[in-house]
Amino acid sequence: MGPRAWGWVTGIFTLSYAAFEIPSGALGGRIGPRRVLARIVLWWSAFTSLTGVVSGYYPLLLTRFSFGAGEAGAFPNASIAVARWFPVQERSRAFGISLMASQLGGAIAPLLVIPIQIHYEWRASFYFFGILGVAWSAAWYWWFRGSPAEKAGVTQAELEETRGLISKAQHGLPWKIALQSRNLWAVMGLGYCYIYNVLLFPIVVPHLPGEGPRVQRK
Repeated sequence: MGPRAWGWVTGIFTLSYAAFEIPSGALGGRIGPRRVLARIVLWWSAFTSLTGVVSGYYPLLLTRFSFGAGEAGAFPNASIAVARWFPVQERSRAFGISLMASQLGGAIAPLLVIPIQIHYEWRASFYFFGILGVAWSAAWYWWFRGSPAEKAGVTQAELEETRGLISKAQHGLPWKIALQSRNLWAVMGLGYCYIYNVLLFPIVVPHLPGEGPRVQRK
């Protein structure tokens, strides 16, 4: 693939991700982050594996578009989970840890991907992470609950501390007040710079001896 073709492969994912981010986040507000996050990771796992299967340019574009549509909403639903489980004074730290963990996962991933590709082939790494995602989704759905009241082992003191968080979290966003918040604009600026760097330096599957990503226009 040339630069223009590769640009569409990465760009079409971003377009579908942006289009479905708000609807997927809103769905989590209605039915809870437990089911939505489990669905997101199952979808992610399926299209991670399918990325290793496709060999044509247009099937790859369709796969990447569907990938973005299904993965969208992960961070909004993580925010819902934080809002339902943590009081206001602890939310920034909790969400900061989740964001840090996502970047740490990205840093650790090459330590797993490269050995798999060296010993097997580049497609095998997609299959491996697809299977890993299915296992994580099953474990998440079994372990997590939508609120502290639904989780066994939560103490009465913790229940009192988090009482009423779900009803507050379901209220609509007061846009007029929110747009006057310096914190909101700071977070938006941070998000813009972060996503710019993520898309400017994409992770490209390396060409390994004997086999590489052969994608041709058909």
